[in-house]
Amino acid sequence: MRRKGSPEELERRRYRALQLLGDGYDAGEVARRVGVDRRSVRRWKAAYRKGGDEALKARAVSGRPTKLTAVQREELEAALLAGPEAAGFDTDLWTCPRVRGMIWKRFRVRYHVDHIGRLLRTLGWSPQRPQRLAVERDEEKIQGWVKDAWPRIKKKPRD
Repeated sequence: MRRKGSPEELERRRYRALQLLGDGYDAGEVARRVGVDRRSVRRWKAAYRKGGDEALKARAVSGRPTKLTAVQREELEAALLAGPEAAGFDTDLWTCPRVRGMIWKRFRVRYHVDHIGRLLRTLGWSPQRPQRLAVERDEEKIQGWVKDAWPRIKKKPRD
């Protein structure tokens, strides 16, 4: 799995590891200091021997480019923070199909509904549901019950 960080940061980590190897540290100690597995350190060392500096250079990330630009992602997050009701929905619950529809209406970009969860995770969102509370709920009575009745009926541990 690819480490977190920009390609430049990852490149700096590889060069730092080689510098530590040159200073006489063993692969295990270098790995601990750099925060990677020792096999990665050995792999970088072998790549450096074979290809020199060019072997450790940062490369462009492979894969399909994102459909939304960075500005559009910021707009999407602002719209999500405003809530579903502000986007014209009846309830205060974002669902993947709702987010997908909003993205289409706002940006004219199509996503498969299964991909929306991944997109939201890249924005730092996690799946949650709003906590529903009964309209009749009386917090004072609940606190009174917890304070008075609960200790009276709770089983006491044996001595």
